[in-house]
Amino acid sequence: MGVNLPSAEICQGDCAQLLAGRADDSFDLIFTSPPYADRRAKTYGGIKPEKYVEWFLPRSEQMLRVLKPTGTFVLNIKEKVEKGERHTYVLELILALRKQGWLWTEEYIWHKRNCHPGKWPNRFRDAWERCLQFNKSRHFKMNQESVRVPMGDWAGKRLKTLGKNDTSRFNSQVGSGFGKNIANWVGRDLAFPSNVLHLATECGNKNHSAAFPMALPQWFIKLFTSEGDWVLDPFVGSGTTSIAARELGRNSLGIEIKEEYCDAARRELKRTKLKTGAKADDGLLFATA
Repeated sequence: MGVNLPSAEICQGDCAQLLAGRADDSFDLIFTSPPYADRRAKTYGGIKPEKYVEWFLPRSEQMLRVLKPTGTFVLNIKEKVEKGERHTYVLELILALRKQGWLWTEEYIWHKRNCHPGKWPNRFRDAWERCLQFNKSRHFKMNQESVRVPMGDWAGKRLKTLGKNDTSRFNSQVGSGFGKNIANWVGRDLAFPSNVLHLATECGNKNHSAAFPMALPQWFIKLFTSEGDWVLDPFVGSGTTSIAARELGRNSLGIEIKEEYCDAARRELKRTKLKTGAKADDGLLFATA
């Protein structure tokens, strides 16, 4: 019996144009990190924050069309500071995406746990970035069990002796309105995580100036897709999302406008280890617009 190998396609070109040729409702997950405003000027032109929403919306319009109704779009993005003040372009983009038809369902925070220290006259070093979740429908695929984490040391101490208020739903004593039933966690080895992801940055990746860690797309791919599903990264850079998808048995399409990054992504994909033991080249498709 033949083995169904994950397909990995890397296309060079502008995602606004390349996605226009793709069928409606094709992808289960879009995970991407586009060039941030005024960043990577020598690489991607440095889109001005005042023009960012105008630049992004034609691309997100195509993403909305090709995403399945049960699919999810996760946008890794970060504000910039200009003249000592946070720019509002990310907030403006969120509002514009909602007008375009997206539902802003959740916001995850990527905490960079190995961030080096730093300060400016009126602020400190950012150690976090946004991962904004958007959907086409309120009923979307989500495999919460796939990202559970160990209970942690607190469970052995806190659950060892339960009081009367721990064995039923007990409202907060400070009047916050949040109830709890600690007894629900007795005997469990795994718990659901919060929406803060504590992941180190990718210090050793020399192929791209803004690579995120492999663990970041891996987490969202596990949460929002199953094996055999399709993952899209329309700003794929050096291919981290495509590699993560392939290793997890998902099909993927990566789009990148810069030829050198397409080449880097293709090289890394050929080194990807497949669980089936098949040749790394199997299932790869590389194209140029």
